[in-house]
Amino acid sequence: MKGKKLVVIQLSGGNDYLNCVIPYNNSNYIDNRPNVRINKNEVIPIDANIGFNPVMQPMKDLYDQNKVAILHGVGYPVPNRSHFRSMDIWHTAEPTKVGTEGWLGNAINQMYPKHDNVVAAVNFGAGLPRALVAHGAPVAAVTDLDSYGFLNHINEEDNRLDALSAFKDMYAQAIGTGPVMDYLRQTGLDALKGADILSTVTSKYSSDIEYSMDNSFSKAMKGAAQVLQADIGTRICYTQHGSFDAHTNGIALQEGLLKHVMGGIRDFYDDMKAANKSDDVIMFVFSEFGRRVKDNGNGTDHGSGGVAFVIGDSVKGGQYSEYPSLQYEDLLEGDLRFNLDFRSVYTEILEDWLEVDSRPIVKGEYEKVGFLG
Repeated sequence: MKGKKLVVIQLSGGNDYLNCVIPYNNSNYIDNRPNVRINKNEVIPIDANIGFNPVMQPMKDLYDQNKVAILHGVGYPVPNRSHFRSMDIWHTAEPTKVGTEGWLGNAINQMYPKHDNVVAAVNFGAGLPRALVAHGAPVAAVTDLDSYGFLNHINEEDNRLDALSAFKDMYAQAIGTGPVMDYLRQTGLDALKGADILSTVTSKYSSDIEYSMDNSFSKAMKGAAQVLQADIGTRICYTQHGSFDAHTNGIALQEGLLKHVMGGIRDFYDDMKAANKSDDVIMFVFSEFGRRVKDNGNGTDHGSGGVAFVIGDSVKGGQYSEYPSLQYEDLLEGDLRFNLDFRSVYTEILEDWLEVDSRPIVKGEYEKVGFLG
């Protein structure tokens, strides 16, 4: 494969850090979670103090092979407990103002300044995350590779181009001609080219890995494997799963979703390994925030500091940063304090993996974490 590949996995809704990577011997965890906690005998131990949620054995297996970096206490200054605003901060790397362009969209523009790779990034799922949005950055959005296409009910390419022209003429009557119309037409042509390229990947794919097809996350990860194994030029794949917003039924909701994520991650890793492509692919897993330290009865409310993971053969496995203190006097309005700025994580991924200049993207210089060192 030409160039390193990044698969971003967004755990939407606020994944509960405390019940994902569990401080099972900490009395403050036990006291603050009388109802919504994982019992010590159920935890998969990582060391004498913390362990994984019981459904995370696939990640523990990879961790034991030094292929998982656990990033403790990830967040940003002055945390925001709004799903929309906090996710927007992660997407744009702008904690203090509303950003206009996504961190990965800006990276794509650095990698392809001529905007000539129409499948540089592929999002699996409905809509387009702001992380991938930047002026001129080509991104394809796919819900199902088996049926994916743009105007794919029109067989002849000339007829499809005519259809695009018809759309252009229709819009021109409303908003006129000029640069906007040129941009719309180019976007349409790029989508057409991207659809044609992506429509070839399933026929090229051969694998013995049996992904679970009963959840959208595993389907998306299979799609990412198909695209990356086809060597069509895609550098970034993006998908999301959730919602992890466990205000009620906290234990069962999180474990059900984490089970999907763990299965998809492990199947994808095994798939890329079998294809001899795992050295050039890493996965980055994040959520917009963690949950409050004290449970609310049978769930948890929005918090701040969270956990992220970087997974792959090229990752220097282990634990990075410190697990935030659960002592009452150390909490921020009942939340874990962040102790690792997410822009440090981005800096390392951007510079040491995607090989682009991080400074204009994260708007400054941040010390790297070391998981790719």
